[in-house]
Amino acid sequence: MSALTRRHDFVLIFDVSNGNPNGDPDAGNLPRLDPQTNHGLVSDVSLKRKIRNYVELAKGGEAGFHIYVEEGAILNEKHRQAYTALRPDDEKAGAVKKLNPKDDREAVALRDFMCANFFDVRTFGAVMSTGINCGQVKGPVQMTFASSVEPILPVEITVTRMAATNEAEKKKGEEGSDEDARADNRTMGRKHIVPYGLYVAHGFISAKFAERTGFGEGDLELLFEALTNMFEHDRSAARGEMTTRKLIVFRHESALGNAPAHKLFERVRIDRSIGGEPHEIDDRIGNYAPARKFSDYVVTLDRDDLPNGVEIVELM
Repeated sequence: MSALTRRHDFVLIFDVSNGNPNGDPDAGNLPRLDPQTNHGLVSDVSLKRKIRNYVELAKGGEAGFHIYVEEGAILNEKHRQAYTALRPDDEKAGAVKKLNPKDDREAVALRDFMCANFFDVRTFGAVMSTGINCGQVKGPVQMTFASSVEPILPVEITVTRMAATNEAEKKKGEEGSDEDARADNRTMGRKHIVPYGLYVAHGFISAKFAERTGFGEGDLELLFEALTNMFEHDRSAARGEMTTRKLIVFRHESALGNAPAHKLFERVRIDRSIGGEPHEIDDRIGNYAPARKFSDYVVTLDRDDLPNGVEIVELM
């Protein structure tokens, strides 16, 4: 795999219809939001989870593309794989609860093993110093929380299940009137949804940190493939319809970059489409119908007077 030699910054634009893009466990699983502005939020952890899941599906456990943080995994046992590979004659490496590198050279070898074998370690980095110590890795790919371009209004929906939980509950219902029976067999539940929300996240890919983890051009292509397709394989009734709408990449000529990321991100503008014309999003938008689809917005990209050494690649 060829080495990554250029810095990249990207803008990810995605939307949700009648779903909960990222529930907040501290708020009864309500969609996450900024309490001061009511703009919706989706955590970077949630987005990385979807990328990991896509890579796992796309690569199917192929060598070099295992996933370190996966559901139900015991992380220390994955650390142990590095020790058993580097200490094939050490019987303790496969049994003891705690292991530490013998010296700095082994510490580097352990980190290199984890980066070479686990896609998400060489991409996002990881803290691997618990119990069986493989050190820490700072990944070249970092992402922000996604924020909705307008305030969202979470809606609570009550749902029912017309079935008994157990035999006693069913018998109790049968002994009453028909109306009582239906009531006793009914289980009530609640779902929280966002009728519609358009979200924007920013990403940063450092070629210099990629040198340290082995993140290469092939990994970059896989990452962009995951960002464009990850919602297609993450369907559930709770998340409604989520779709990647735009992936705009700013590719630098050098490893350190040729322009500040925030200046490049400012070139992406999102306006409301009112009567087919773009209107700046502000308080006056409240006088119009709420957005309910992607075509209610206009996304424009300023390509004029780009800084020297920066090119724009629209992947969606």
